[in-house]
Amino acid sequence: MRSSNPVFSRRGFSRDNGYAGFDATQQPQAGNPYATNPYATNPYAQPQTAGAPQGFPPVAPPAAGRMTMDDVVTRTGMTLGLVVVMAAVAWVTDMTLGLAIGAMLVAFVLGLVQSFKRKPSPALILGYAAFEGLFLGALSNYVDSWVNGAAMQAVLGTMAVFAGVLIMYKARIIRVTRRFYRYVMAAAIGFLLLTSVNLLFAVFGGGDGLGFRSGGLGILFGIVGVVLGAAFLAMDFKQVEDGIAYGAPREESWLAAFGLTMTLVWIYLELLRLVSILQSSD
Repeated sequence: MRSSNPVFSRRGFSRDNGYAGFDATQQPQAGNPYATNPYATNPYAQPQTAGAPQGFPPVAPPAAGRMTMDDVVTRTGMTLGLVVVMAAVAWVTDMTLGLAIGAMLVAFVLGLVQSFKRKPSPALILGYAAFEGLFLGALSNYVDSWVNGAAMQAVLGTMAVFAGVLIMYKARIIRVTRRFYRYVMAAAIGFLLLTSVNLLFAVFGGGDGLGFRSGGLGILFGIVGVVLGAAFLAMDFKQVEDGIAYGAPREESWLAAFGLTMTLVWIYLELLRLVSILQSSD
């Protein structure tokens, strides 16, 4: 299991950890109850047992050293808590945007390194959280200085999106299937390509590039970003649910925390941008 941030690709659970994996390159093995899984190419796949409701994987028997929901909640609380603390530090110290961009680059590198590691590194994940928090705090302070209350609205909006997706996922209104995964990934790739093109036009042509970050088009683009973040959040929930059901090692809870943190940061940034556009247009 790994990060769900759309900047990075997904690797799924690794078979060498001693439990069922979801790597699309793996071949069926004798004795593996998931070898004939029809969703073998989907990192969120889960086998269906006869008579079992869709979306509910068979629960693995409790075992020492296996990931639990308490582990995921604890690690996620630590990671998000560090983001909040460092954001507060950047806000109170009035950290400059230059330093904030430096912190963002460090966080990006740490996140990228962790994304390519086969096993989670708490030091890398917490380091990512610390530098990401500095960036978010400085950026939020800057935006809030000319759009009063934007940061708080973005925080409340992020909490609302998290709660709404969680409720709809638990109620099975949102079902993370192979088709869902493919549609979301295709949309995310298109979104990132448009963002990159817009950035290039802004750098070399000046202004707002293609206009994806201001006006009516910017509002539409921001809404799409939030919806994509919500979709990735649902896929994070699915990975956590499957990891616990299939008896993932306890260390994988760090990757669950990493993925959830990155997705929530994505949603917060999109909401912060959306609020700033809406408020500035009044």
